[in-house]
Amino acid sequence: MQRRNSFLAAALLLAALALPAHAQDKAAQQAEVKAKAMAALQDFYKADPKLKDAVAKAPGYAVFTTFGLSFGLGGAGGKGIAHDGKTGKDVYMGIAQASAGLQIGASDTRYLFVFHDPKGLATFIDKGWDASAAASVGAGDGSKDANAKAGAGNVTGGRMYLLTKAGLQVGAAVSGLKAWKDKDLN
Repeated sequence: MQRRNSFLAAALLLAALALPAHAQDKAAQQAEVKAKAMAALQDFYKADPKLKDAVAKAPGYAVFTTFGLSFGLGGAGGKGIAHDGKTGKDVYMGIAQASAGLQIGASDTRYLFVFHDPKGLATFIDKGWDASAAASVGAGDGSKDANAKAGAGNVTGGRMYLLTKAGLQVGAAVSGLKAWKDKDLN
């Protein structure tokens, strides 16, 4: 009986100690995602200085970093934040891309969504977002002055920009892009 009570007490103690560690891990992960997102935002500003003013005036924005590989079939994934300009609140999100077609490459890509209205931002955060494209090309050598702006497009309630930081991604493919709220980091 005493052995079982000792085991139970030890298990409870370990559980109590694990909770703060989990909170610290979550805070560390959030800090890492935010730092990468802010670095990506600076990369966009260097590539197109007008984006700084657009982001400052916007009701909100979302910024992501991803890494992907493709050889016929491709995929990329990453994390980022959606920032509400009115409340100052950040929502941690995930993003993934899958493709199939005549393509080859590896790339370190950033995505920036600048929202023109609060409803577009809220829909993006609450329901996620997905889209498809027909072709893509991007290049960058990773040096701070050689980022290549690979494209931009309209999204519901705003505009999307992408930037290939390093690598080369060439080809024509059918692809899909999906963003969602990261339940583990919020």
